Amino acid sequence: MAHIIVVGNEKGGSGKSTTSMHVATALSRMGHRVSTLDLDLRQRSLGRYVENRRLFCRRHNIDLPCPDYRDLPEIDKASLAPGENMYDRRLSAAVTGIETSADFIVIDCPGSHTRLSQVAHSLADTLVTPINDSFVDFDLLARVDAETNKIKGPSIYSEMVWNARQLRAQAGLAPIDWIVVRNRLGQQAMHNKRKMGDALGDLGRRIGFRVTDGFGERVIFRELFPRGLTLLDLRDIGVLGQMNISNIAARQEMRDLITELRLPGVDVDF
Repeated sequence: MAHIIVVGNEKGGSGKSTTSMHVATALSRMGHRVSTLDLDLRQRSLGRYVENRRLFCRRHNIDLPCPDYRDLPEIDKASLAPGENMYDRRLSAAVTGIETSADFIVIDCPGSHTRLSQVAHSLADTLVTPINDSFVDFDLLARVDAETNKIKGPSIYSEMVWNARQLRAQAGLAPIDWIVVRNRLGQQAMHNKRKMGDALGDLGRRIGFRVTDGFGERVIFRELFPRGLTLLDLRDIGVLGQMNISNIAARQEMRDLITELRLPGVDVDF
């Protein structure tokens, strides 16, 4: 049975699709069978990422490890049971169709609250929540007193994760391993960076998530998207020798992130 990795939060611009594609491609490179789903049915950033990758391979006659990508299947409304939600059925059908042929399923959620995202969180064996390293994004996880900086309580998103955990417990499933990923970290030990680290550590102990560093703010991620490439493809396309210090640091960030996810049966060897 496939291990389901859900990449989600309710805020756009935090690097969800970049994280999803790099995780999926890294697992593919290590020999795992990986399928992907994009629940942002309008934007489809992850879907376009995979499409760009396949087009690049055809144009340049190169064979790069590529995760499988599936659109959610269309469902005949007449087949729905009374009270059954169309989106629930579409997601269930998609997962059922690939869970026995994949080792991992990576699901990229939209940057907003949707029914699909809510259901996907309840399916997650591993939940990855990328956030920008600022208190603007911290508000996604918890409400903070403006005067004392003390945590007043969990946010609506954190409550949704809690509800997903309750549903899994009721179904007798293993608990969600929740990892909050700090993207766009500053390179220096700035005051705000330290405060964010302290606040995330405190909140993680209270509501049950782990914290790890993600990707810095690097131009290379924006450059790779139109070609569907990731940091791990640079050797194959012949530009590894042209990598600068920032690119090398980004590859190390990728390696560290995959290691910290602690996925079953995964030994990081790139």
